Amino acid sequence: MVQTGDTELDGTIIDPARTAAVVLVGGQGSRLRPLTLSTPKPMLPTAGVPFLAHLLSRIAAAGIRTVVLGTAYRAEVFEGFLSDGAALGLDLTCCPEPEPLGTGGGIRYAADALAPGFDEVVVFNGDILSGVDVRAVVGEHRAAGADATLHLVRVPDPTAFGCVPTDATGRVTAFLEKTLTPPTDQVNAGCYVFRREVIDAIPAGRPVSVERETFPGLLAGGSRLQGHVESSYWLDLGTPASFVRGSADLVQGAAPTAALPGPVGTALLLPGAKVASSASLTDGTTLGADVQVGEGSRVSGSVVMDGARIGDGAVVERSVIGPGATIGDETVVSDAVVGDGASIGASCELLAGVRIWPGLVVPDGGLRFSGGA
Repeated sequence: MVQTGDTELDGTIIDPARTAAVVLVGGQGSRLRPLTLSTPKPMLPTAGVPFLAHLLSRIAAAGIRTVVLGTAYRAEVFEGFLSDGAALGLDLTCCPEPEPLGTGGGIRYAADALAPGFDEVVVFNGDILSGVDVRAVVGEHRAAGADATLHLVRVPDPTAFGCVPTDATGRVTAFLEKTLTPPTDQVNAGCYVFRREVIDAIPAGRPVSVERETFPGLLAGGSRLQGHVESSYWLDLGTPASFVRGSADLVQGAAPTAALPGPVGTALLLPGAKVASSASLTDGTTLGADVQVGEGSRVSGSVVMDGARIGDGAVVERSVIGPGATIGDETVVSDAVVGDGASIGASCELLAGVRIWPGLVVPDGGLRFSGGA
C-alpha cells in the first residue's frame, strides 16, 4: 500500500533532550526469505544502503538525536551500523532482547535504555517505508494531551492491518487487529508517540503485543489514545514485491529519504558497477557495487546486490538478485528472488514468486515455465 502527500510541514519543535526514538528491528523477516537468512530485514540493501539508513535519515530530519534499536534476530549485524548513525548526528544504541518479547515487550525493553529525562518516546516499526511527518504526529500528541498517539493511514483493503477508528476529535475509539469486518479504512501505520510513563507501565520480562494487549488495555482503562491520520507515502516492506517497489520508489524520488547514495533517477549504480552499452536499466533499478550487466540485457525495477553477474540477453524485472549471484545468458527473472551466491544457468525462466535459496545451482535450461527451445 502506497500513499503520497505532504511531509515534514508541521512547525512543532522537538527538543532532543526530551524526545527520543525507539526503532523495532528484531523481527526475523520470514516473508522475505531467503534474503533474510543472512541479513536482518532492516539491513537489506535498499536503494543502495541498508533500509535502516533511510528510516534514520527521516528521524534525524525531525530533530530527534537519541535512538535505541530494539534488536533480536541477528543482533550482531546492527552493531557495525552504529557509526553510520553518528554520521547522521544520531546517538545510536543497540538493545538486544534476551528473548523475543513482541512489539510491546520490545518497546518496554528498549526504552529502559533511555535516560530518565526522555519523557516522550517516538516508536517506529523498522520495516515501514514512510513519509510520515514526525513533527506533526508529536504536535498532535501534545495538543490532545494523549497518553499515546498512533500514525494512521487509509488503505483500500484494511482487513490485512490493524484497524483503528477515531471520533470527530481524532480520539481512538477501538483497536481492532486484522478484523474481517473493519468499520473504517484507517489502519495502524507502525509509528507511535508515547508518554514515557505509559511505556514504563508495559509489563517487563515477558512477551507483550502492543497491538493486542497494550493499546486495547489503554482504551479499556480510559487512557487517551489519539489518531493522527495522514496521506503521506507509506509502504510495508515485508514481502519481496513490496521490497523491490520501495527500493525503486526511493531511487526515483517517490519515497522521501536523505540517505540515497546518488541522484534521483531511473537507476542507481554503486561504485564498480559495469553495464554493457547495449543493456538498459529502468524503473528505479539499483545495481550494487561491482555488479556486471551483459550486452542486450534489460533490468527494470529490480535490486541487484553487490558482486552479482547478469549475462547477455537476460531480462530481470521486479526481482531481487542476491550478492554474488549469477544470472545466465538469455535467462528471464520476473517477480522472483535469487539468493546469495546462487548460480542460474542460461535460458532459464524464474517467474511468479519463485525463490532460489543461497548457493543453489540451476543448470542451463534447468528451470522453465514454458517449453522453450
